[in-house]
Amino acid sequence: MTYQGKIDEFRDTIGTRGASWNAINAEAAARMRIQNRFPTGLDIARHTAKIMRADMAAYDADPAAYTQSLGCWHGFIGQQKMISIKKHFGTTKGRYLYLSGWMIAALRSEFGPLPDQSMHEKTSVPALIAELYTFLRQADARELGMLFRDLDKARERGDEVEAKRIEHAIENHETHVVPIIADIDAGFGNPEATYLLAKKMIEAGACALQIENQVSDEKQCGHQDGKVTVPHEDFHQKIRAIRYAFLEMGVEDGVIVARTDSLGAGLTKQIAFSKEPGDLGDRYNAFLDCEEVDAGRIGNGDVLITRDGKLMRPKRLPSNLYQFRPGTGEDRCVLDCITALESGADLLWIETEKPHIGQIGGMVNRIRETIPNAKLVYNNSPSFNWTLNFRQQVYDAWAKEGRDLSAYERDRLMSVDYDATDLAIEADERIRTFQKDSAREAGIFHHLITLPTYHTAALSTDNLAKRYFGEEGMLGYVKQVQREEIRQGIACVKHQNMAGSDIGDDHKEYFAGEAALKAGGQHNTMNQFAAA
Repeated sequence: MTYQGKIDEFRDTIGTRGASWNAINAEAAARMRIQNRFPTGLDIARHTAKIMRADMAAYDADPAAYTQSLGCWHGFIGQQKMISIKKHFGTTKGRYLYLSGWMIAALRSEFGPLPDQSMHEKTSVPALIAELYTFLRQADARELGMLFRDLDKARERGDEVEAKRIEHAIENHETHVVPIIADIDAGFGNPEATYLLAKKMIEAGACALQIENQVSDEKQCGHQDGKVTVPHEDFHQKIRAIRYAFLEMGVEDGVIVARTDSLGAGLTKQIAFSKEPGDLGDRYNAFLDCEEVDAGRIGNGDVLITRDGKLMRPKRLPSNLYQFRPGTGEDRCVLDCITALESGADLLWIETEKPHIGQIGGMVNRIRETIPNAKLVYNNSPSFNWTLNFRQQVYDAWAKEGRDLSAYERDRLMSVDYDATDLAIEADERIRTFQKDSAREAGIFHHLITLPTYHTAALSTDNLAKRYFGEEGMLGYVKQVQREEIRQGIACVKHQNMAGSDIGDDHKEYFAGEAALKAGGQHNTMNQFAAA
């Protein structure tokens, strides 16, 4: 519907309500409706799920059409990210939000900073989803509000051509509301707990939920030691629970991301139930580290299984956990991924110990032998030392080619001494093209960085503190922050506008007319940035 059509619709509605509605302005009502395109989180989830499904299909047709996101731990951070993307690239297409359980644990728990072990309040997850979308909807309202003001000015000047251009811009406004991939950890309990939390997350706006195959009450960060996985059937019950949650909430296009931690997890809490040789439970148990046992020498409390007609004792730790055979991680990952997709997951996540395209692609190729369109969400993790990893990858490649490496020490490649060398330059180029290359060669549909804004907040705060509390004083803020905001066109330099002051003034005018006491008058100091 056109902008004028929306106004006419409200004018008709008001006209049927009688004299008591005469004070309602149809154009003001239309503007408020346009500024609030997504009244509920479910509206958001349905809209963004369709976007994500279309993006997945586009990637299947062309791996160059991969998608990206950055992890955001506050609504303002997510808002500024999307405003920046629209400013620099003119569209939000292919750019999502990522909600990291690690950052919720570290930054949003009422207990204070916690490790990524699912100890934070589960309700903090849907709360952050709702907060992110509140800020993104406010970004829409702000941007549209500025267009409305420009429209009013064009009309005042009698510039009909400009007024029509602005109306067209309003009608074709691209929302800041984009898909969010939200981390539900290991489900925070049994399948019923997973289902209940999933409903809350979907209701808050999440169209994609990422769940991992660790034991819920033993959950560890994917880049820490001590990870414990569960048998496949336990994990598949939670995948099904999430699907039922999506269907119950009316989000049929909802996306499930199944994450396996098997590459770094050498332990399991339980032996899988098996009915017959070769079934899924038996295949899981086949990875257990076992020793053959003589039937006459069974010890007290021994747990035994049979394998190929032999009596076997799985290696059990004092923690009552069972150990997998070393070197089986990749095989377990491949089996995890195939069975997760067969059980209703849409996308995969393989948590790796390093960003190596060959390793990732090797596993994906094996998965695609069974599931041809299998594709990954991949964590471009800050837990990786990207500089050292890629310099060592180049070093190893050069060594294989027989090149002279006498100028380099492999264990010292992180040193600034190597920054200007050919090896470092090639490594940086591989880092630059990693997402494009791995999308093409390793089946990665979505690239994300889990914790980037955690690190950028720390770095920028350190730089400001060093300057402001040092010799530069106020210049440390003005030169490094405000002046750069102005010159780079950072929207929040006008922080009153960004916080909604102009939107509030518009509402005051709608509600009170000429009696409105507005904040944006000539004495508002934000007017000093009018030319910014």
